[in-house]
Amino acid sequence: MRILRETTLRVAPHLTCVAASRAEVLGIAQQYWSAGVRHLVALRGDAPPAHLSPDGRYRPHHDGFPYASDLVRGLHQVADFDVSVAAYPEGHPESGGVDADLENLKRKIDAGANRAITQFVFDTDFFLRYRDRCVAEGIRACIVPGILPITRFPQLVRMAQRCGASVPDWLRSRFDGLEDDADTRRMIAANVAIEQVQRLRRHGVNEFHFYTLNRAELTYAICHALGLRPGVQEARVA
Repeated sequence: MRILRETTLRVAPHLTCVAASRAEVLGIAQQYWSAGVRHLVALRGDAPPAHLSPDGRYRPHHDGFPYASDLVRGLHQVADFDVSVAAYPEGHPESGGVDADLENLKRKIDAGANRAITQFVFDTDFFLRYRDRCVAEGIRACIVPGILPITRFPQLVRMAQRCGASVPDWLRSRFDGLEDDADTRRMIAANVAIEQVQRLRRHGVNEFHFYTLNRAELTYAICHALGLRPGVQEARVA
């Protein structure tokens, strides 16, 4: 809440519903609204072991919101939040593929979500095809691409494996042999992100979500290079 009190930044807490009751989740949402928060990112969340069946399937809380679409609907019972939700251009590992994920996304948008933020994606064509499929499915909400500046390549590979995102061969090649060269890694990471944003801009994308992983300095440098600076609104970056 310090950011909300002391800056003019738009604050959008991430609110999950896994392993919590409806009353607990909506109580937190009410506290946010009372404090002046108007934007939320609504997520199901990663299920802890207690909410997984013996075969690894997700088991919702007995008195909770089963999925993010249910959470979005519940949040609008509290107040008129501006709600963002997650989208997966390559399919969520639990959804069964892109088609099933699109159905899930449509449920979230129909429940009242204002926009969807994608899992990080490095192949711009994946994102553009996904955006076209969203339109074909009648999803009119803004689809915001997730951009991940790379600080450590092995960490990226592990994250991608867990969430079902692909790592292109050309990206692996750029970081090959740089395990002990942090300065060069940062330069290449910035260049990759800048190239990606510039290409997406040429295809009409003007909102971006950067996954900083608590390392804001690299994202700050990328935004500066792209022309997004204090008082300058060339692009909207979340």
